[in-house]
This record gives sequence, structure tokens and C-alpha cells, in this order.
Amino acid sequence: MKKKFPNLSVGRGEKLSVKAGGGLTAKGRAKANRATGSNLKAPTKSGPPQKSFCARSSVWTGERGKAARKRWGCR
Repeated sequence: MKKKFPNLSVGRGEKLSVKAGGGLTAKGRAKANRATGSNLKAPTKSGPPQKSFCARSSVWTGERGKAARKRWGCR
């Protein structure tokens, strides 16, 4: 059975605003990992995790998606 991803908020410090670059903070990643049993990692500018994220997120065209891709260093 899949666990539901928690609601995260900019106001509670669990994710960054679009202007700040989008994405989850350490607090938000910890909350999501606890709730779903996943293992979300922080953004990285090099290596296999960065390449994998950039490949998966290449279709993200929304404001938050573009901000997250910029934070990860995707082209």
C-alpha cells in the first residue's frame, strides 16, 4: 500500500518559494521521508543523482519545476 505524500508549506519552512529557487528544505525532506518511507536527497550540482533528476524533470515547464531544475543545475 502506498503512503500518501504529506502537505508541505512554504510558511512552515518545509519548501522554498519559487523566488528562492523552489524545492524542499531539509525539514521538508525529513517530513516526507518519515511519512512515506522514501529517501529524498538534497540537490547536488554534479554526479549521477543530478543527471538522473535532470533527465526525469526535463518535461517540467511550470514555474516551480523551472525553479527546481535551476537549483539542481539542469540546463
